[in-house]
Amino acid sequence: MKISTRGRYALRLMIELAVNQDGDPVRIKDVAIRQDISAKYLEQIVSVLVKARYVRSIRGPQGGYRLTRKPEEYCVGDIIRLIEGDMAR
Repeated sequence: MKISTRGRYALRLMIELAVNQDGDPVRIKDVAIRQDISAKYLEQIVSVLVKARYVRSIRGPQGGYRLTRKPEEYCVGDIIRLIEGDMAR
């Protein structure tokens, strides 16, 4: 099975959020720099994750994104299906 760039980037974003779960909220700009991914592309991906309630947004100057559940409660397959849609095509 091939995973699209969008799916790989979504997984990389979720891993960044999981690694930094106990610290300050993670800013998209920081993830974009660390992962060498376009910030605008990550914003599109994170909006899907927020709508699905996988991630929550924290506003303000110290804001960013956090996972809504514990990292071990997420499945790679669920994230890929959310981002890529039905892969049975």
